[in-house]
Amino acid sequence: MKVLLLNGGPHPQGCVATALEEIARVLKVEGIDSEIVWIGNQPVAGCIGCGLCRKEGQCFRQDGVNAFIEKAKECDGFIFGSPVHYASPAGALCAVLDRAFYAGSAAFKYKPGAAIVSCRRSGTTAALDCLNKYFTINHMPVAPSQYWNSVHGRTPGEAIQDEEGMQTMRTLARNMTFLM
Repeated sequence: MKVLLLNGGPHPQGCVATALEEIARVLKVEGIDSEIVWIGNQPVAGCIGCGLCRKEGQCFRQDGVNAFIEKAKECDGFIFGSPVHYASPAGALCAVLDRAFYAGSAAFKYKPGAAIVSCRRSGTTAALDCLNKYFTINHMPVAPSQYWNSVHGRTPGEAIQDEEGMQTMRTLARNMTFLM
């Protein structure tokens, strides 16, 4: 079994990565393989609704979304992580997910998913609500934790110091294992 963890933050070793690494550590203890994929910090185009993906089986744009869909086909669960920007997930992550779920919904359907967010102070519940809709619209059970799936801190070091947030990540990993 394998969980694909998607880092939707602009920093490969930022706060989102810190939280995902804690999840990956617990998944490994639970006997579950995982892979963290960083979407990068280059521009990602949003969906233009052209419908070519329905005919071709993939998005016509060549910026990594199709490769993400291919990885998703081999995975049994998903955790998407994002920083909070103005009480919303990162725009690049939403662009990737819009296109991936439209072009490759079968790769995700019926597999458990969860979202995690990182912020300095607030906006987490609005961002989580946005991300959780990808799962619920596509028939995916949502893995819970003991509280909102968030860590707080401006830097990775501060995120690690968020004991409740890091405990929430560990519980999420165990619950994902249970659902799979």
